[in-house]
Amino acid sequence: MACTIITGSAGALILFAAPGLAQPVSATKTQSPEAIRPFHINIPAAALTDLRQRVLATKWPEKETVADQSQGVQLSTIQALANYWATKYDWRKCEAKLNSYPQFITNIDGLDIHFIHVRSKNPNALPMIITHGWPGSIIEQLKIIGPLTDPVAYGGKAEDSFDVVIPSLPGYGFSGKPTTTGWDPQHIARAWIVLMKRLGYKRFVAQGGDWGNAVTEQMALLTPPELIGIHTNMPATLPADVSKALQFGQPAPSGLSPDEQHAWDQLNFFYKHGVGYAGEMANRPQTLYAIEDSPVGLAAWMLDHDAASLALITRVFNGQSEGLTQEDIVDNITLYWLTGTAISSARLYWESKLPFFDPKGVTIPVAVSAFPDELYQAPKSWTEKAYPKLIYYNKLDKGGHFAAWEQPKVFAEEMRAAFKSLR
Repeated sequence: MACTIITGSAGALILFAAPGLAQPVSATKTQSPEAIRPFHINIPAAALTDLRQRVLATKWPEKETVADQSQGVQLSTIQALANYWATKYDWRKCEAKLNSYPQFITNIDGLDIHFIHVRSKNPNALPMIITHGWPGSIIEQLKIIGPLTDPVAYGGKAEDSFDVVIPSLPGYGFSGKPTTTGWDPQHIARAWIVLMKRLGYKRFVAQGGDWGNAVTEQMALLTPPELIGIHTNMPATLPADVSKALQFGQPAPSGLSPDEQHAWDQLNFFYKHGVGYAGEMANRPQTLYAIEDSPVGLAAWMLDHDAASLALITRVFNGQSEGLTQEDIVDNITLYWLTGTAISSARLYWESKLPFFDPKGVTIPVAVSAFPDELYQAPKSWTEKAYPKLIYYNKLDKGGHFAAWEQPKVFAEEMRAAFKSLR
């Protein structure tokens, strides 16, 4: 059986059964589980050959019977992706990019956590932990590492520097896969606080979107003294009457402002046409064997996250220039495939019992960037009520669910502005 070999500290070998089935990473006998161990990726050629063969052997269905995306990912889009994946894509470029950053593994509560950790040359840099979501990964944040840690090189000022910590969620990427229940956003939040303190930070901020927002808000609710503020690009701000009406398919509450009505329209569409993937993963994640077995099946499942992102990706594979490239998109899917995390990542939906968009009562300083193609563009009126210590709000005119990935320059500028008052 072919194996993926990941090299840890002291020459320890970490094995992943091909085509992906990730196994927990173990410390050497001379190390404690809490040790912070260097991490390096080296996927065997056999795993990449297996992937290419599976893509080429895909059994295709007939074309959709409509001229739009209303039935899901269009055949032309996924076939263009598969053709690129099998004939032009080079994982080694992504692997080299990941390995160009300092990567580590440490054990928290019995689970190995993988993370990128880049320290700024500025000794007064503000530490920030950034959490991805599904169907994202650490690949989402690679483009913002340079602008955040070395702002001068990207048109910023030295005093805007950050130290950056980017962990892989449990069951995602190169982090371990939980073998017991209980790794919900609250547990992950506690683990992230342990991680930042283990790295020696006595003062830091946190950022997240999608599941990253859920984890980041739960960190804020724990009010550790070291956490001085958070930023989110997918805030939880829905007023109770709006949330109830959406949940039960009722008409919009009266008296909504234009911005509030726009947010309602976006969420109403998402609740009716876009949340199916989340329902299946929240209820029956183990049933999704097909996406663990078929790379093209996995790709289609990941692409169909939200209508705006799917439309962007469709344009990319039609040859248009967008914030993402074909390589960007396939890098992220390939990471899921090679680590065998299709189902382990889906279980987070099953674990969480949190309402995604309802305010949680965060009382520490909060900064919000509202991107137009997010699942909904949070109005300032709702945001101010949801976060009583709102220190920053900006309504952007470009960017979507994967904002750091799609618009890294804008996102980095948002981080500098968002946390300026906390330095």
